[in-house]
Amino acid sequence: MRADRSSEPPPRRVGAEALRRLRWRSRRGLLENDLLIGRFLERQADALDPADADVLARLLDLSDAELLELLLGRRQPAGDLDAPAVRDLLVRLGGGPPLGNG
Repeated sequence: MRADRSSEPPPRRVGAEALRRLRWRSRRGLLENDLLIGRFLERQADALDPADADVLARLLDLSDAELLELLLGRRQPAGDLDAPAVRDLLVRLGGGPPLGNG
């Protein structure tokens, strides 16, 4: 028996104003960060949910050097950033397979 999904609410998406703010904040001092985050937003902005936007905002609070190290996989998230949602978004930002699944 198939579950009737017509009663499920549509997934929540990030609003246009929140996306505009994220795009503005993603303009960084390091060109590499600009390119990686900018391309991610071009590809996936319409699919971002509020939780993804919150994680991205937390990543954008980091210094350019710290952010680049995470985006390139040279460093693993630590402390408050060591969470599944952060790791998932970092994988999506890099466009590669999850770490450890070589």
